[in-house]
Amino acid sequence: METAMAAVVRESGAYGGLLYVLPPGDDALWLVVVAGAPHELASPWRRIALTDPMPVADAVRERRLVWISGQEELARRYPRPALVLPYDFALSAAPVTSGAAVLGGLVLLWSGTRSPQLGPGEREAIESGCRRLGSLLQESADRGDPLLPTGRPRTLPLPLPKGRTVPPDEAAAITAFVDRLPGGSCALDMDGRITFVTPTAVDLFGVGPDELVGALPWEALPWMDVPQVEDRYRAALVSNRPQTFTVLRPPDTWLAFELYPDPSGVSVRITGADPSKDAPAAPAAPATGPSRAVLLYQLMQLAATLTEAVGVQDVADQTADQLLPALGAQGMVLMAPEDGRLRILGHRGYSAELIARFDSLPLSEDIPAARVLTTGVPCFFMNFAELRRDYPATTHEDGMAAWAVLPLIASGRPKGSLLLSYRRPRAFPPGERAILTSMAGLVGQALDRARLYDTKHDLAHRLQSALLPHTLPHIPGLKVAARYLPAARGLGIGGDFYDLIRLDEHTVGATIGDVQGHNVDAAALMGQVRTAVYAHATVGSTPDKVLAGTNRLLTDLEPGLFTSCVYVHLDLATRRACVATAGHPPPLLRHADGHTEVVPVPPGLLLGIEPDSRYPAMEVPLPPGCVLALYTDGLVEAPGVDFDDATAALAGLLEHTDPADLDAMADTLIRHSPTPGDDIALLLISPCG
Repeated sequence: METAMAAVVRESGAYGGLLYVLPPGDDALWLVVVAGAPHELASPWRRIALTDPMPVADAVRERRLVWISGQEELARRYPRPALVLPYDFALSAAPVTSGAAVLGGLVLLWSGTRSPQLGPGEREAIESGCRRLGSLLQESADRGDPLLPTGRPRTLPLPLPKGRTVPPDEAAAITAFVDRLPGGSCALDMDGRITFVTPTAVDLFGVGPDELVGALPWEALPWMDVPQVEDRYRAALVSNRPQTFTVLRPPDTWLAFELYPDPSGVSVRITGADPSKDAPAAPAAPATGPSRAVLLYQLMQLAATLTEAVGVQDVADQTADQLLPALGAQGMVLMAPEDGRLRILGHRGYSAELIARFDSLPLSEDIPAARVLTTGVPCFFMNFAELRRDYPATTHEDGMAAWAVLPLIASGRPKGSLLLSYRRPRAFPPGERAILTSMAGLVGQALDRARLYDTKHDLAHRLQSALLPHTLPHIPGLKVAARYLPAARGLGIGGDFYDLIRLDEHTVGATIGDVQGHNVDAAALMGQVRTAVYAHATVGSTPDKVLAGTNRLLTDLEPGLFTSCVYVHLDLATRRACVATAGHPPPLLRHADGHTEVVPVPPGLLLGIEPDSRYPAMEVPLPPGCVLALYTDGLVEAPGVDFDDATAALAGLLEHTDPADLDAMADTLIRHSPTPGDDIALLLISPCG
């Protein structure tokens, strides 16, 4: 297996590779071999679900070769890995197969200096290598010894392409040659540990060789424990290209480092840096953008924040709050296509008047944001001259000096575009372009979820609005007040309902109920329950028969959701009420003197469980000046509070409110309800006259 792995890396021209296996019946790929790179670089992806937005997952799931030509393409198509590895490198991902079976996946890595196109010879080397690896995996499985994940993946060092044995006398000459070079030198293995250090390097480090050899530089030398040191080392390994950086050895010695990577490790040259020339370059670097450590922190913040964003406006606000200070930008516009026009979903740093002029413009190739939507390729303009060169019809209206227009990609397709603008001209170096594109990818995924949420939210609210009564009928001799408060979680909708039904000149039906759930299904079932109650009530059924008939309907429909309900038949001529309940909190009756009691109606089973359930009813008198309160459990339930205690507290609150104004009473009861984690419905009824 190791021989075949080394062969495919060598024959394809890659500098390293990762081999994943797909265990039988598993839905995830597991990293088992790392060749030509330290396994720590691949540790975030030791397990990759087949549904993850990763190149190897797509390659295995779709049984095709995936080619990523460089840093910007990775950031555009796969923002998650690009955020962790924002370096200039290319990769391929291909399925490892044996016959019709997919046994795993192979990822190969190339230097960022290679051609952006994958040549026919390289493609053939990858495909034949995958077939060889697949045959070996199948043979191992047939022998009863399958290659399975066993914790840490195997690390396979690759020999140098022109490796040879160095004679002792030549080795001595090489050592003398290295010692004569200005500055010092050291070597790092693939894990970053020092394997060799020259005497001059020891003097520059200020630490003995015994403390250096075998140690990581940023562990042996505390002053090297800064983000740029490990970051440049990782960049050298991932991009397989030389890297440089300057660091201060306290108190005032600047050292310049040059890193030269190959498949065996990294060669490092160390020289003194001139404080008047070299040293200022390091502090000046942030002028092209914030430091990588700051960017990584902001990326983590952005990713965490966007996972909690629920609507489009929330995504726009969180993006502006996180990105503008992190990137040093002064303006942001979030856009998406809608009916052939470019709609502005959110903005920051621009006047409302300017935004209004550009909102809903027809999609046109003359608009950078529209072209980005079409191509999925970001655009960067260092100054207005560059913008005017590509878009001659553009006028300079926003007062900004540099712009980045980024595609918001989700599920492989542009869903919108993000404009970031700066008051000063900006270079946008390759690393920053990749970071910006990756950030936009996170925003694109959040925007896609948010638009779906907003669509569902709007649909659900319109559905619920249509199903609840817009107004209650005016009935002589009866005062009523009703309130509905949606849940603070989910879609902000649910299955709570209420209704007042005129039966004849002297009789009225009143009902309140609660369908399980806080989604569109609950709202739809609520409409069916309310309709069923209304239909049975209007044909003159008694309360027990109203609930029994509604229950039979629900059990026939088998909605998978249960419903609680109270139905009250009010006889205004005799001032009596007949009440039946299906697993619902009992009504409260407030007398004219303020005394409030729980109506002890016998409880029935929830609707939708047993088709032949019975719902016993009881009659209660309605004395002058009384108020009958029907409510759902959201008005009384709270975590850690006994339900009977909560009901008693509601009764106490009802005692101390003025029954002369039912609307004020309803507002008071709603205002003192627990923090709304559930829907709340309330119906207050008071016979008068």
